Amino acid sequence: MSRIAEAIVSAPGLRMCVGTAFVFVLAACGQRASPEQEKAAIAAFATVEKVFQHPRCSNCHIPGDQPLQFDHQSPHAMGVVRGPDGHGAPGLPCSACHGEKNLPASYGPNAPPGAPHWGLPPPDHRMAWIGLPAAQLCGMIKDKKRNGNRDFAALVKHVSEDKLVLWGWDPGGTRAPVPVPHDQFVAAFKTWADAGGPCPG
Repeated sequence: MSRIAEAIVSAPGLRMCVGTAFVFVLAACGQRASPEQEKAAIAAFATVEKVFQHPRCSNCHIPGDQPLQFDHQSPHAMGVVRGPDGHGAPGLPCSACHGEKNLPASYGPNAPPGAPHWGLPPPDHRMAWIGLPAAQLCGMIKDKKRNGNRDFAALVKHVSEDKLVLWGWDPGGTRAPVPVPHDQFVAAFKTWADAGGPCPG
């Protein structure tokens, strides 16, 4: 360390500031979580997995190009497909039936649901996790090459605020919502992300 750096670090009132900054630098450089934190993160990931594999989430996170419907996950009727950008085929976009929000109850229990930017992930990052083992699901979620170039902060924002994600807890009609309360899911996701996203197994 240079004399100037030593003087700055030893200056009264700055030691705590420099020490705190050093902790953040270590975290940014990938300092490993403690064994306790990693254990808690892997336990929290079980909650994340439960949410991601629920039909409200997994019906559109598919390896093929035809989304699924309902809790029994049957192929979407009317030949609906992913399309070039995830929002349906030319001439039959998702928005032809799915609006920005659920239709009123007066339309009946089977009216098409709605949320902003309704659709599937685009073909270049399908995020196809339906039926994946937990370790593979974990690896996919945090892989920026497959998740739309999202880091952990962007992932937390996505699961916390994205209105299409939030639709899973208010799906309308007779659809079953995601059984884990949204705040509990977000807390579990943050616990996992804050530890660097360790994977089970």
